[in-house]
Amino acid sequence: MSVGAILAALVGTASAEAADCPRKDTLGTSRVLSVDARTTPRVGLKSFPQTLALADHEVVLTFDDGPYPPTTSKVLAALAQECVRATFFLIGLHASEHPEMVKRIAREGHTIGHHTWSHPFVARIPFEKAKSEIDRGIAADEMALHRTSTTTPSTPFFRFPYFESTPATLDLLQARGIVVFGADLWASDWNKITPEQELKLVTERLAAAGKGIILFHDPKARTAAIMPAFLAYLRENGYRVVHVVPANPAQKSADAH
Repeated sequence: MSVGAILAALVGTASAEAADCPRKDTLGTSRVLSVDARTTPRVGLKSFPQTLALADHEVVLTFDDGPYPPTTSKVLAALAQECVRATFFLIGLHASEHPEMVKRIAREGHTIGHHTWSHPFVARIPFEKAKSEIDRGIAADEMALHRTSTTTPSTPFFRFPYFESTPATLDLLQARGIVVFGADLWASDWNKITPEQELKLVTERLAAAGKGIILFHDPKARTAAIMPAFLAYLRENGYRVVHVVPANPAQKSADAH
């Protein structure tokens, strides 16, 4: 079946209610990979020289900039339909506005990472302001999840907005035991492209790379629209989804206070 045919046939299922493996031929989550900041403090070939230890045809699905209920809910439904678990890097401001959606993401088994408070260009602001953005974002996500305002994340995963970091902010996160996620490939869903164009772009990039950490943005309507078709593409082409989780709980440090 062509990518276009898959999209046409399946895009309507994005709004389906989440369900526990309603079909035997679901994509599923093939394995859980524990990521330890002590051994892999930074991953993602678009930003760093190393990435996760993935086998050929293994992918990690990641979503940035949520939560945004109108589209995040559709992405969650598509993932649930295929019994797939992903990682959501949340903007703290959005998490504070939509705490119930944050709880839903966690309740449905996905990993929650952090993406600053307001999505600034971190390399273009003073270090202390960057640190405040990181801490305020983590605290807002933790408040939404656990009703506790803490700058020690329960899941020590972080992604820089625009993948823009500095040596000082990278060192800060490494000292705090927080893994910095880049990506190996992306859907370019921030561009003004059609769902069909996005689906074609990301499947072609994945076919060329063979595996990797994939970046999407769940607030983008075009991404919510293609997610059922993209997951069907993975299933029909022998890809396996890997769910990343932290190896150890975050440890408090002097910087975390």
